[in-house]
Amino acid sequence: MKTKEQTIPKWFKGMIYDKGELVTNPFSGDSYELNGVELSMYDFIMGSQYVFEVAPKTVTEKQISEFHKALSWFRKNNSKAYMALLD
Repeated sequence: MKTKEQTIPKWFKGMIYDKGELVTNPFSGDSYELNGVELSMYDFIMGSQYVFEVAPKTVTEKQISEFHKALSWFRKNNSKAYMALLD
């Protein structure tokens, strides 16, 4: 099976993991195996959500924009994992 090469967007300045891992949605219990690039973006999304919740007054327009870009990237690059973990 041939897989498509995923590229990290230029705006993404977070850490890129070499290895992926199994991620479980804490609400549904659904799990999905993510590669290193997907896991990097997933952690960015979850970290952003945390900051939005615990320190909403510190959030900038840039952070909100990058959060939405990350969701779009994830939806485009692995729609099944997006539906299981983030939707």
